[in-house]
Amino acid sequence: MQLQEFADRSHLDPSTIEAWVNAEWLVAHPPGHQFSDQDLARAHLIQDLKRDLGINDEGIALALYLLDELYGLRCLLRDIQAMRTTASERTH
Repeated sequence: MQLQEFADRSHLDPSTIEAWVNAEWLVAHPPGHQFSDQDLARAHLIQDLKRDLGINDEGIALALYLLDELYGLRCLLRDIQAMRTTASERTH
């Protein structure tokens, strides 16, 4: 989705979105600042962390880093499980 649709759906103004992209909390995908549904979910998470939990910007950066690390580990675990399943099927 384009920036304006993302702003409408996230209820954020474009300057906030740009600040979050610059802080690397969101990633604007080329060409022309395309955003995905995952980006929208992440924007809503950031809003919840700020508004509902009162987490400051440094805490947001840390929380997002840890969530990204956790997601990466989940993907790695899924890949390892898939390789083990494939290897097990070959031996039977």
